[in-house]
Amino acid sequence: MARRDWGTADRLILELDKLGWQGGPQVIGAAFAIAVNRRFESVSDARAITRFVAETRSQYEGGSQLSALETEGLIRAALGEVELADTIKPDTALTIQITIIGALLQDANFTDPQLEEFIAEVEQAAARFM
Repeated sequence: MARRDWGTADRLILELDKLGWQGGPQVIGAAFAIAVNRRFESVSDARAITRFVAETRSQYEGGSQLSALETEGLIRAALGEVELADTIKPDTALTIQITIIGALLQDANFTDPQLEEFIAEVEQAAARFM
């Protein structure tokens, strides 16, 4: 997803399906937390998160099926309000994280070196939880 190589992303998702997503949630969770913190770390206005979630839900096919409240909660949990994620089901959280990562990565429009730095940071963070 970070490289906008959707064919490879689809292939990797199929491979994760075959493996029962072993390690997948850790990588996705790490990517989500890092991307969210990069995007919102200097934002003190919760309304900016609400606007981002509304825009993302309107732009993605099936986005309206994502709960705005749960999506905002996961973003805010990644920013430090961890209790907001306590009642969100793992499958729901994973779907939200994947959608939000896609939106954040498109918005970031990384250069190749920035993308490699992001991927390395995600790999290091995920390795701590695997």
